[in-house]
Amino acid sequence: MIPRSLPQESTPIARRPHAAQPAKKPKGPRTNREITSESVLLITEDGEKRGIVPIAEALAAAQNAGLDLVEVAPGDQPVCKVLDYGKMRFEAQKKKAANRKSQRTSALKEIKMRPNIDTHDYEVKTKKMNEFFERGDKVKVTVRFRGREMAHMDRGTDLLNRVKEDFDEVAKVEFAPKTEGRLMVMVMAPR
Repeated sequence: MIPRSLPQESTPIARRPHAAQPAKKPKGPRTNREITSESVLLITEDGEKRGIVPIAEALAAAQNAGLDLVEVAPGDQPVCKVLDYGKMRFEAQKKKAANRKSQRTSALKEIKMRPNIDTHDYEVKTKKMNEFFERGDKVKVTVRFRGREMAHMDRGTDLLNRVKEDFDEVAKVEFAPKTEGRLMVMVMAPR
């Protein structure tokens, strides 16, 4: 007979308490009591330079105006300005959003054609290419050959030359026409 072991009492495991996260340094300039310099070059809310003053006097001037003391340029002798910090942050955020909105990357759009394209179909494709060039996008013109069309590769070359001539004023050829298997490809970029 095998002796059974008695259930052992579980002892609680002592764990070290989690270390407190270090205080995150706020992004942006130091304000009011965060400024540690003894004296600062003070600029009032009107833009008038008051010169080098003790930090206590600068804080008092900001408090009297009902605004914040903001460190504009840190250094040995920090430059501090009396202004509304919340308004300054809002203006900076708005400016950043406007810059992001106006920034646009050009995309590569593709137009597919066949060597025996009809005139109306060609006009529709070129109209769309014009829209792409006006937006600042590059256009990849692809001519696809199927079956016996492979025997007449010169028609594809003629078609791409026609496209090149039609858009000579609007766009320039970035990659000259080249054949890749059953495709003939040319890339154009707006001027």
